[in-house]
Amino acid sequence: MHNFEELEVWKRSSRLAVSVLELIESVRLYSLRDQMARSSISIPSNIAEGSERESDREFRRFLAIAKGSAGELRTQLYIGLRAGVFTEEQACPLIAEVKEISAMIQGLRKSLKGGGFLGIFFGWLF
Repeated sequence: MHNFEELEVWKRSSRLAVSVLELIESVRLYSLRDQMARSSISIPSNIAEGSERESDREFRRFLAIAKGSAGELRTQLYIGLRAGVFTEEQACPLIAEVKEISAMIQGLRKSLKGGGFLGIFFGWLF
């Protein structure tokens, strides 16, 4: 098991979730607000859940889910920006942060790869 509270990617994604929740507080379009809240909260939540699992394989799976949620959030920020819900000053720094967090998640996933002899041959399956 890994201590998620010590992971910089978890700390940053938690701060990002709070920033997104603050940003969307006054958004009147319920579906966008709800989806953005869910995807932003999903990122650190899946990092935490995966870190509490019993294997690096499971942790990698939850990191993949977190990375997917980061893609969702980035898409929602782009849509909100293009629809005039957010200004560039509001959305662009968050988009940049989501991109960095996504790269951090991918780096952590790669660092967990391996698994000995079978991991060399079957790692691409997981």
